[in-house]
Amino acid sequence: MLKRIKPNIGILNAMVRITAGFTLMSYCTIRALKRPYSETNVLWIIIGAMKIAEGIVRYCPVTAVQKGMEDNDSKNEQEQTFNPS
Repeated sequence: MLKRIKPNIGILNAMVRITAGFTLMSYCTIRALKRPYSETNVLWIIIGAMKIAEGIVRYCPVTAVQKGMEDNDSKNEQEQTFNPS
């Protein structure tokens, strides 16, 4: 069964990601047409497409990992709390 992904970024953040992704993709696509032998342009095009997808879905895996690590740290701090009384 497929797991439903819960959005973890806001609408404004999503719009910024979509805009930045389209800008990056178009710039690097034009640059790739001028310099077809450069392989770094393909990498930047893929990164731009990933930002567009993150904006449309409103889910960022890096943010999810970061929030998960923060949750684990807060649980560890609660477990390590020592009350001498």
